This record gives sequence, C-alpha cells and structure tokens, in this order.
Amino acid sequence: MKLTEEQRQGTRTLFFIQIFSTLSFSVLYSTLVLYATKGLSLNADTAIAITGSFVAFNFFLHLLGGYIGGRFLSYRLLFASAMVIQTLGCVILSLTSLESLYWGLAIFLTGCGLNVTCVNCMVTQLFEPHDKNREAAFLWNYSGMNVGFFIGFTISGILQLHQNYSLLFLFAAGSNVVTFLITLFSWNTLKDVGTHLCHTAKSKKFRLGLVGMGLIVALAFALRWLLNHSHFSSEFILIAGVLMLLVICGITFQERTKEARKKMWAFVVLSLAALIFWTLYQMAPMGLTLFVLHNVDRNVLGFEIPPQWLMNINTAIIIVGGPLLAHLSKKLRAKGHVIRIPVQFSLSLILIGIGFAILPLGIHFASAKGISGFSWVIVSYVFQSVGEILISPIGYAMIGQLIPSKLQGLMMGTWLMIVGVAATLSNYFSQMSFNKKELLDPLKTNPTFSDTFNLLGWSACLAGVILFCLYPFLKKLIQEKGAHETPHPYNNPE
Repeated sequence: MKLTEEQRQGTRTLFFIQIFSTLSFSVLYSTLVLYATKGLSLNADTAIAITGSFVAFNFFLHLLGGYIGGRFLSYRLLFASAMVIQTLGCVILSLTSLESLYWGLAIFLTGCGLNVTCVNCMVTQLFEPHDKNREAAFLWNYSGMNVGFFIGFTISGILQLHQNYSLLFLFAAGSNVVTFLITLFSWNTLKDVGTHLCHTAKSKKFRLGLVGMGLIVALAFALRWLLNHSHFSSEFILIAGVLMLLVICGITFQERTKEARKKMWAFVVLSLAALIFWTLYQMAPMGLTLFVLHNVDRNVLGFEIPPQWLMNINTAIIIVGGPLLAHLSKKLRAKGHVIRIPVQFSLSLILIGIGFAILPLGIHFASAKGISGFSWVIVSYVFQSVGEILISPIGYAMIGQLIPSKLQGLMMGTWLMIVGVAATLSNYFSQMSFNKKELLDPLKTNPTFSDTFNLLGWSACLAGVILFCLYPFLKKLIQEKGAHETPHPYNNPE
C-alpha cells in the first residue's frame, strides 16, 4: 500500500520536527554532568544526582504527556506549548548559575517530558489501525531522532571544550524555536484524530485547556522542588515504578481472554529485561562520562576528543545499522527464519553486557598513570549500540503486537517510563563506581570503576542467557495460533 499525499507530508514534517526537538535534549543529556562539575564546580555526586534525576524525570513524564495530550490539550497544541517551555528553560540555563540550573532544568523538563508521547501519537494518527506503513514512518521518526542526537552531541563537544556553556544552551534554545515554527506551518497536517477532544464541544475544550495548562504550570514548580531533593526524587520514581508494575499485573489478571492475558504476561517479562538493558545504557551520561573524562586517553592524532563525541558512535551505528538489520531480517524471513522478540532482547542484554565487561580489560591494561586506551571505550560503545538496535526500535512494534488497543496508550507511556526508572538505578550505580574525593586520580578510582563495570556487565549477560532459556515459554505466551509475524520496524512494508 502506497502512502497518501497527506501521510507523506505528515511523515516528512514529523521527521524534521524530531530532528530539531531532539537536538536540545541531546545537548543536556550529553553535557549536564560536565557542566555541573566543570562549569558550576559541583562535586561529582551532586552532578550525577542532578543528571540522573533529569534523565529519569524526562522519561517518567512521558506517561503524564500521554494523559494530558488528547484529553486536556490536543497533541499538536501540547507539543507546540512544550517547545515554547523548552526554549524558556534553555534561555534560563544560559545564565549559568546554580539557581538558573535548577529552574532551567525544571522548566525544560516540563516541556521535554511531555512532548515525546505527542510526537509518537501524531505519527500514529497519520495511519489507519492496520496500515503497515506505520512501521516505516516510525523508522523515519527514529532516524530523525538520531540525526538530532548526532548534531547535538557534535556541537556540545565543540563548545564544551571551550567551556562556552552559555552559547551552547542558547543554541539549544534556537533549535526549539525552529521546531515551534515547523509545527505552526504544519498545523493542519498534525491535527488530532480520534482523541477525547475531537468529540468535545468548543466551550468544554476551553475549560479542559485551562486545566491542562494549570497542570503544566504546577508540574514546573513540582519539578523545581524535586530536582533540589534528588534523594527523595529517586525513591519516588522507584516506588512509582513498582506501583506501575503492580497495576499492570492487576490489569493482566482482569483481562477476559486467555490470549490477551498471556501476551500481557509476556510484556511484563520483556519489560523487566528492558529495565536491565536501560540501566546499563543510562550510565553513559553519568558514571561512564566521568570515567571517560578522567580515566581514558582521549588524545587522537594530537586532538582531544570531547566525551560527548563518543555518543556519536551510538547514533552512527543506529543510522547505518538499522537498514542493514532490516535487510538481514528480510532475507532470513524469506528463508523461513524469524528472529523473534525474546531472542532479540536476550541478544541485546548480552551485547551491552559484553560492552561493559570489556571496560575492566582496558583498565587492566591501563598505563602506569592509570589511563586506559581510547580503543577500549570505542569497542564498548559499539557493543552497546548494536544492543540498542535490537531492543529499542522494536519496543513500539512489540506493544502493538502484545497489548490490546484499548491499553496501548497506557503501555506506551509505561514502556517509556521504564527508561526513567532505569536512569534512577544508573544514578545509584554511577555513584558507587568512584569516591568523589579520589575522582581526579585514575589509579585510585580504577578499581571501583572496574568492579562496577564487571558487576553490571556480567549481570546483564546472565540476564540475557536466562531470557534466552525462557524463549520456549515466552514463545507460547506471545504467539496466537495461526498468527502472522509482526514485521520488523526496520523493514519497509512496501
């Protein structure tokens, strides 16, 4: 089935929206811990706690974005408002003071935490429920996100080397302005379809809109307090994650059909596997960045490589590796071989586990001053990135396959919230990986970094092996009798 002109225009618009809206987040994601330690002279524990809370709340709030969008504000209006809020947050951050850090992050998070679900829903609304072109649209959307990350990481590294954080945050603000303008010019293309507001009277829409805006303002003040109390925030997110797990289990028990219950239980198991993967993955902007900054030789041909540029290994591999995986998957499927979801998840856990288990080898072969070779970190990021290809893009497709349509919005938000819970756990592991008083001495921090990387790496490998052993059980839960395979999201359905 070919795309209609409206679908083609909407997909193209959302591709560029994803590039520029992601760009500002990538700046903060890759630079926040460095800005806090080098720009504001905060200790490493505080910097990691702030970064951990920032990443955790960003993903945690996606669930709230799904609740506000379509119910109180249209997805396009909530997204446009989020861009204005993010711009204000970046401008406040550019003032480069401790107070502007907390307020800037709180305001930025208010917008950033709510907009991702809006983008996903705007993509979904371009297609009918059974239109297989949706997978290709999400591929373009995911590619646009990684292009935004690549640009953001690159610019962040250049300006961070010169300690010009104020200009960096203003650059991020500019990207949000561009996103806002694209949204305005494409307002009609991004209209809501089938939401609560679509069937609501205009007078009631206005009242609901006021409630929605009130929730957004209240959220900004709540985040300002929570960011200043990171210990409480971490406990809050973990408790909320546990409660959400219990809610999902309760919903599963209440499902009327046996097939639906089985698939929901499969979703729970695979979500726990994803939690392990993202816990390791979210070490990148926290403990792993500090390790690279202080314990790794980043001089290549006389040029000092910024820590942010290492994250571009991830984006480059995803942009190139995604289509390659699609081609391989298509060939295997043509021969009757299908790489099923549990196998992909188990491989992703093993790969990211190997990526972390390699780092202690680099530490073992470090120089007399305790400095590890740059190549060890590159190999680690390659393994982590290939692991991401196997677990991240197929998450959305998995929800469509396993979750009843009436629950897909809730479970989509829950799936994104898992990353927030994982970031909180990464915060704990990052802080246990070094003593803040010894951070500048690689010889003293190498043993604790090595122990932490070994613990995480081999635990992930073990989890991957256990998940692989559970494959026959999960296969029975996932597959309906005579069901067709769900296309891999990197495959072009045409």
